[in-house]
Amino acid sequence: MDFSTQALAKMAIELQSDLGHPDRFSRLITTLRQLLGCDASALLRYEARQFIPLAIDGLSKDVLGRRFMLEGHPRLEAIARAGDVVRFPADSDLPDPYDGLIPHHETLKVHACLGLPLFAGQTLIGALTLDGMDAHQFDDFSDESLRLIAALVSGALNNALLIDRLESQTVRPGSAAAPGGEAAQEMIGLSAPVAQLKKEIAIAAPTELNVLISGETGTGKELIAQAIHRQSLRASSPLVYLNCAALPESVAESELFGHVKGAFTGAISSRSGKFEMADGGTLFLDEIGELSLALQAKLLRVLQYGDIQRVGDDRSLRVDVRVLAATNRDLREEVLAGRFRADLFHRLSVFPLAAPGLRERGDDVLLLAGNFCERARLRMGLASVAIGPEARRYLLEYTWPGNVRELEHAVHRAIVLAVAAGEGEEVVLQPRHFRGGEAAAAVPAPAAVSTPEEEGVSLRAATETFQREAIARALQRSGNNWAAAARALDLDVANLHRLAKRLGLKGSRPGRSAAG
Repeated sequence: MDFSTQALAKMAIELQSDLGHPDRFSRLITTLRQLLGCDASALLRYEARQFIPLAIDGLSKDVLGRRFMLEGHPRLEAIARAGDVVRFPADSDLPDPYDGLIPHHETLKVHACLGLPLFAGQTLIGALTLDGMDAHQFDDFSDESLRLIAALVSGALNNALLIDRLESQTVRPGSAAAPGGEAAQEMIGLSAPVAQLKKEIAIAAPTELNVLISGETGTGKELIAQAIHRQSLRASSPLVYLNCAALPESVAESELFGHVKGAFTGAISSRSGKFEMADGGTLFLDEIGELSLALQAKLLRVLQYGDIQRVGDDRSLRVDVRVLAATNRDLREEVLAGRFRADLFHRLSVFPLAAPGLRERGDDVLLLAGNFCERARLRMGLASVAIGPEARRYLLEYTWPGNVRELEHAVHRAIVLAVAAGEGEEVVLQPRHFRGGEAAAAVPAPAAVSTPEEEGVSLRAATETFQREAIARALQRSGNNWAAAARALDLDVANLHRLAKRLGLKGSRPGRSAAG
């Protein structure tokens, strides 16, 4: 079937209209689906050997959070290499990236599949995929007509991407790659809080201002710091990370400022500190609220004068470092309590940013879950990992006290449980794979609090019962993060572990997650 000149002209006008609208990509894909009459379609951007969904129609919402690496998707790799219209036969043995991702058809495979690579000159910038449940759904479309559509969509996509880059101020070549050649971790999300955060990052990044990033545990503060550095004028220089909460007091000063040989027992050679390593670049100080007052004073001097002294050295070294700091504490309250220096707080919080909690981000939960599903699918060699409709509702209804980090762990655990249950290489996650697996469930439910007035209850027993309940509540609120729970209870984390062990509460120290 060939499209009339009038139909193509109308489509061209609709594709190019309102390209400055925030929903530009969704409008583009809706126009195409109306013209082509497919059951599912997706507009994908190509970058760093992966396809990134910009807009979808007829597919599960979590597809927008997935990143389709060519190595894990032979059909998409075929589209990227083809340079022309690609028709996959209905009996093709190549797995379809959207199998299980069409709502209400999670257990059915796509039967008709078309791929149109999109180019700007000779450069691949994206792809348009068209899918149907009928094996002969696209037989009437001629290749010539589809090439015309691909040309029109390529022009619209190229213009829209240019507008997108200008709006987000990310026109720096190679800005998608982190220093050292590693792929930069992406902030997944389309919700209003995330959109606002990205705008604030774009404003703060090109400046030389210090930034204080606040937010609950697991909200992705490190990703925000990476985004600021990546969009800054220091992007080609190092981004150095230091977790202040993991620093023993005895070595904290050396970690920050370095030491000379013989400065203390065990200093068998001179060593550069994090400030020297970050010279010319950016230093990210995570959990800044954990620094002692003595170290806060020394950090303040660096921010004021730009020079450091290695431990055991009388000489000063000049450094040029931009400092980004993060905390899950309310530093204003810490200042009032005398645990954090007011002058350092004001030096650090020249440009404050707040990482929103996952419960504030609405449907972003599904996008993030889709992203984690795709990562796990590649790592575990599964054919497909889909999220069933009941599981989607379950994910949206849960409050996620541990935020993105808890969601990542929950999704990976659910996939492992589904595979262990013998559900094969085509996994469809259900609520049963999540229920009972939230971080809060790792702690036994506390018994009702007893009081000494109750007959037969001693003061010690009542106190221990109260302690169990308080620890369990703190762990639940912190997403089973023992360090955060210890801070909430005003205890040293080592003392909390000893107390929990004595009370019979079993737990382990959680590892850091790059996901949030």
